Amino acid sequence: DSVGDDLFTPPVNFAMVEEGIFRSGFPDSANFAFLQTLNLRSIVCLCPEPYPEANVEFLRSNGIQLFQFGIEGCKEPFVNIPEDRIRDALGVVTVDVKNHPLLIHCKRGKHRTGCLVGCLRKLERWCLSSVFDEYQRFAAAKARVSDQRFIELFDVSSFKN
Repeated sequence: DSVGDDLFTPPVNFAMVEEGIFRSGFPDSANFAFLQTLNLRSIVCLCPEPYPEANVEFLRSNGIQLFQFGIEGCKEPFVNIPEDRIRDALGVVTVDVKNHPLLIHCKRGKHRTGCLVGCLRKLERWCLSSVFDEYQRFAAAKARVSDQRFIELFDVSSFKN
């Protein structure tokens, strides 16, 4: 039946990273019904702007916890990605599975989300070429050397699994 088909609209660039972890661009009210099907416990937002009231209300009514790590979205290359924020966000994603299922998002689900997922993959001992393949699949024409350099240099040795 085609009546319900358009009710479940995933956010832009939505994908499953692995069991219990999803990624996307910024969800809006058109995506809420879809997000409810994921039974999320947490959202990791990588944008510095205040979370929109409609989204806050959605989280409240669904018992979803918001973890916000404000990272500026930058157009110019050689932007400094704040490593401490990526580390903190990675802690939320990896350390406590009580936070799962969770959704990681930034504005478009490309660069900031791509960096965080890339660092997660390093933690999971993926080879760099696979990490970059995944990053590029989402960033496409917007892939940034600076992002990939950040991922490449990211030191996972201090993380305890």
